[in-house]
Amino acid sequence: MFERTGMAAKSAAIPRFWKSPQTLSSEWREMKARYAVISGMLVCAAMTPVRAAEAPPGAASCSGCHAATPNVDTPMPRLVGQDASAMAAAMQAFRDGRRPATVMDRIAKGFSDDEITAIAAWFGAQP
Repeated sequence: MFERTGMAAKSAAIPRFWKSPQTLSSEWREMKARYAVISGMLVCAAMTPVRAAEAPPGAASCSGCHAATPNVDTPMPRLVGQDASAMAAAMQAFRDGRRPATVMDRIAKGFSDDEITAIAAWFGAQP
């Protein structure tokens, strides 16, 4: 019937799975862009600080006076990273009236021994 000549003959001889260099380079750029995005997401995920377990009930009330970050200037001691047993002992002393306080004695009376221990352990585990 018709015989292909020139460029038509060359393209007919090329297998269908072969792709042009322009197609390959654009696919290569897309693949590199995907890898860059995925790598960036992995780096961001690795840099995200891991928080300790969710705060126990009552722990949020402490942040009204005790700063959670070190860059806040406050006369109240920072609770994050402190010794949990010392914090629990101090709270129990406030609650029992063995340690003088202006407000902490009234606040501590609202917590049970289990709640005090849980709050102190949570603050002690925070970085």
